[in-house]
Amino acid sequence: MHEVGRVAAAGLVAVAGFQVALASGAPWGAAAWGGQHPGRLPRELRVASATSAGVLVGLAAVAATAPRPAEPWRRGVLLAAAMVLGVGVPLNLASPSPPERAWAPVAGGVAFALWKTART
Repeated sequence: MHEVGRVAAAGLVAVAGFQVALASGAPWGAAAWGGQHPGRLPRELRVASATSAGVLVGLAAVAATAPRPAEPWRRGVLLAAAMVLGVGVPLNLASPSPPERAWAPVAGGVAFALWKTART
């Protein structure tokens, strides 16, 4: 596996861990989902966080594996994930919540690592 793939996977797992904590009721709502819910997230956003965590772990598994010729879909999945996380950067920066704005460099770094991984 390429080194940048490990970086992308580690970043995705870290964000997934944060989403699992939110889904479990951690009082970090100000740092996620627009920062509109300081404290514990409402049930529907906890479900969204749990779903997001599952998707992020799946993406981490894709990023962590070495590309094989029989898997042309891999590049498209990684590029799509990089674009989604890249869009998250200005959204994080536009948030009224300082803790959510702090996620912008994380989203940007993971997006860049995914993009580089897709190109290998």
